[in-house]
Amino acid sequence: MKSSINKNFKSSPVLVTGIAAICLTLIGFTIYRVVKHSGTEVAIEELTVPVKQEDLNLEIQASGRVEPIKSVNVSPKDAGRIVKLLVEQGDRVQAGQTLAVMENAELAIQTSENQAKLAQNRATLGENKAKIKAEIEQAQARLRQLEAKLNQVQNRIPRDIEQTKSQIKAAESRLKLVQQRVKRNESLLRQGAISQDTFDEINDNSQNAQSSINELRQKLEQLQSTGGGEVEQIKAEIAESRIALQQKQATAPEEIAALEASLKQVELSLKQSEMKYEDSIVKAPFDGIVTQRYAVEGAYVAPSTSGSDAASSSASSILALAQGLEIIAKVPELDVGQLQPGQKVKIVADAYPDREFTGEIKRIAPEAVIEENVTSFEVRVKLLTGQDIVRSKMNVDVTFIGKELSDSLVVPTVAIFTENGEQGVMVPDENNQPVFKPVKVGIYLGEQTQILEGVEANQQVFIDLPESKKREEK
Repeated sequence: MKSSINKNFKSSPVLVTGIAAICLTLIGFTIYRVVKHSGTEVAIEELTVPVKQEDLNLEIQASGRVEPIKSVNVSPKDAGRIVKLLVEQGDRVQAGQTLAVMENAELAIQTSENQAKLAQNRATLGENKAKIKAEIEQAQARLRQLEAKLNQVQNRIPRDIEQTKSQIKAAESRLKLVQQRVKRNESLLRQGAISQDTFDEINDNSQNAQSSINELRQKLEQLQSTGGGEVEQIKAEIAESRIALQQKQATAPEEIAALEASLKQVELSLKQSEMKYEDSIVKAPFDGIVTQRYAVEGAYVAPSTSGSDAASSSASSILALAQGLEIIAKVPELDVGQLQPGQKVKIVADAYPDREFTGEIKRIAPEAVIEENVTSFEVRVKLLTGQDIVRSKMNVDVTFIGKELSDSLVVPTVAIFTENGEQGVMVPDENNQPVFKPVKVGIYLGEQTQILEGVEANQQVFIDLPESKKREEK
C-alpha cells in the first residue's frame, strides 16, 4: 500500500502541486478570517460602551462673586464742606445714624429767622381773625338792634296815635263839662251866690282843659306827621347796616385768605430751610457697613450721579455703604433650566478652599448676559452660612444641588449623535457596524447625558465611529 502511494505520487507531479495550492488557499483564507474577526472585536470594544443604569445627583457648577445685597455711595444733597465725619471704614451703622455733618451755620440762622416770622404771622392771623369775627358780630348785632327798633316803632306809633285820640276825646268830654259848669256859675255869680274867686277858679279849669286838648291835638299831629319819617329813617339805617355787614362778610374770607397765604409762604420758607439744614446732616439710608471712605473733614464735596467706582466717587461721595452679602453666579444657558428659587447651593470661596458654605437660590435673572459670545444668566444666591466670614468681592465656586434621579439610563455625552436634525445614538448591528437609533434625551450632565427612551441598560453604544464609517460620512 505504501509503495503504491509512492508510486502514484511520483508518477503525478501536477496533482501534487494542485493539492498543495488548495491547502495554502484554505490556510490563508482561514488566517484572513481569524485576523479580520480578531481586529473587529478589538475595534468594537474600543469604540463602544454599555448604557449604564444608575442614580443621578444633579449638580451644576459655576463661578461667582460675593456682592452686597444693597450698596450705595453716600453723599450730601448739596455741595459743601464737611465739618464732621463720624464713621470709619468697617464701622457698622444703623438706618438714620448720622454719618457726617456739612457746613450749616447759615442754614441754622435762616431756620431760626423763619421760625420767628412764622410765630409772628400766626399771631397776626389769629388777631385779625378775631378782629374780623368781632366786627361781623358787631355789625350783625347792630342790624338786629335796628330791626328790633323798627319793629318797636312800627308797633308803637299806631298805638300812641290811638292813645292820643282817646286822650283827646276824654279831654273834650271834660272840657264840655267844665264849660257847662262855667255857664251855670256865671248865673250864680251875677246873683251873688258865689264869689268871683270861685268863678275864676272854675273858669281856669275850663281854660286848662282847652289847653290840654290843644296839646293832645298837637301831639297827634306830630305823631301822624313824624311817625312815618322815623320809620323810614330806621329802615335807611337798617339798609346801610345790612350793606356794611354784607361787605364785611364778603371781604372777610379774602382778608383771611391773604393772611393765611402769607402764613403758608412763611411755613414753606421754614420747611425749605429746615430741609436744607436736615440735608446738611448726612444719615445712613439703611443698616449696613461702611466699605469705603472717600473724604475727610474739611473736604469739599460736590455730589453727582456719575459712576460708583472709587475714582469717580471720591469727588462726589463721602463714603460707600453696603448691606448684607449674596453670591452672584453666572450659569450657562444650557444649565439654567435646571435651576429654580429655593434650590440648595454649596459654596467654596477661593480664600477658604477647605471650608464649604451653604446657600439657596434667591432669584434667577429674567434676561441673559452675553459676554464674548457666551450666553449666561446671573443667579443670585442667598448665603445661609458664612456671612461673618466671606467678604464682598471674593471669588467663589458654587455647586447647585438638584433633585436625585433614580435608575436613570446614562450614556457618555460624546455618544449622542444628530442625524437629519434628530438626536440618537449609534448601536452595533449584527455585523458590529454602527447604526443610528433615535433616542429621547433627558438632562445633560457635563460628560454624561440622561436617556429617557430609545435604549436599554447594558446595550452597547458607540462613543466613536470606525474609520470606515468616518470615511463614508465624509
